[in-house]
Amino acid sequence: MSVKEITEEDVKTLETLAAKYPERRSALLPMLHYVQSIDGYVTNEGIELIGQKLELATAEVTAVSTFYTQYKSKPVGEYHVGICTNTLCAVMGGDAIFSSIKEHLSIENDGVTSDGKVSVEHNECNAACDYAPVVMVNWE
Repeated sequence: MSVKEITEEDVKTLETLAAKYPERRSALLPMLHYVQSIDGYVTNEGIELIGQKLELATAEVTAVSTFYTQYKSKPVGEYHVGICTNTLCAVMGGDAIFSSIKEHLSIENDGVTSDGKVSVEHNECNAACDYAPVVMVNWE
C-alpha cells in the first residue's frame, strides 16, 4: 500500500478544522480522523503536519493518536472488523466470534488478509453493551 501525498487541499481542510475551535488544539481529534481518511491510517507525515498546524510537538500528537484505538498507525483492511472482547461481550460470545473470525481469515489480532481486504482486532469496549456481543465493521 503506497502512501498518498497530502495535498494543498488537504492542508486547507486541516486549517479549516483548526479554525472551528476557540482553542485550536481542540481540533486534534477531528484532524487525526481527517489525516487517517487519506491513507486509512495516521502517517508520520500527517502527525507532523497536525503538530505544525496546532503548534504541538509531534510527541503530543503521537501520544493522542496511539491512545485511541480508532486511530491506526499502520494500514488496515478495506473492511476493518473490531470485535468487543470485554467481559460482557466475551461471556455473550465475543471471544468465540473473535476466535472464529481469526481462524476463518487465517490472521491474528491486528492482522490483515493477504489481499488487504479485511483486518481484525479485538476491541476492549464498543460502548454498546445492550447489544452484546458487539462486532463493528469500519466503526459502524
